[in-house]
Amino acid sequence: MRILIANDDGIDAPGIALLRKAAARIASDIWVVAPERKWTAASHHLSFDKELTLSRREPQVYALSGTPADCVVAAMTVLFRDGGAPDLVLSGVNDGRNAAEDAAYSGTLSIAREASFWNLPAIGFSRTKGGTSEERDVAALAALIKNLWRTRAHWTREGTFLSVNLPKDLSAEIGLAGIGRDKIAGAADIVSEEGEKIVWRIRRGRPHTSRPGDENSLIDSGRIAIVRHCWSDGAPLDTGFADELNNALKQPAS
Repeated sequence: MRILIANDDGIDAPGIALLRKAAARIASDIWVVAPERKWTAASHHLSFDKELTLSRREPQVYALSGTPADCVVAAMTVLFRDGGAPDLVLSGVNDGRNAAEDAAYSGTLSIAREASFWNLPAIGFSRTKGGTSEERDVAALAALIKNLWRTRAHWTREGTFLSVNLPKDLSAEIGLAGIGRDKIAGAADIVSEEGEKIVWRIRRGRPHTSRPGDENSLIDSGRIAIVRHCWSDGAPLDTGFADELNNALKQPAS
């Protein structure tokens, strides 16, 4: 079994070290491609029209000069260009939860999403701040990965990936969550206003909005929150809608 690991906190982050230790409990063929530096809210940024560098740190471990999503592209188009695609892609463990709108902003989840574009099973791991990397944490994460892989028939299909939020304390009970709403980037701080120029900063933080059954409610109760995301279920709109639009376009402008 071949596993590819990436993250958005950088190759030297504690979370990826934890994930590597856990993955090593279930597979021996592990590859790591991770950014040289930390990326925050990188989303699905791909580095077109610039040269990127892969620097080998140790056998099958590479630091990349690009973005989190670039890591999967680098693996598939450079390292595995002659074949041998990974069986599973793991991302994280992110330093902090990824809930609600983070599904769009998160670099951690962009890695899993990019892997799904290559039709690879993928799981993005995030964790409430304050967790440790002791033996119990490694063992619990390894057991979770092993069982998610064993039960992949339940969650893998075209265009899907999992987002798994871990609580601070492991091991923990598992819950299947719905996507909530917890607006980040909802406020700004004005630095200065001079003439026609306004200097401002996006305020960090979130209101920690929670409703029963969403990721925040499960994480706050000490459980592991699992969400399956899918980008390929875009069924066509009802044909009657197209007819309505076309008929409207035929009407003279008022």
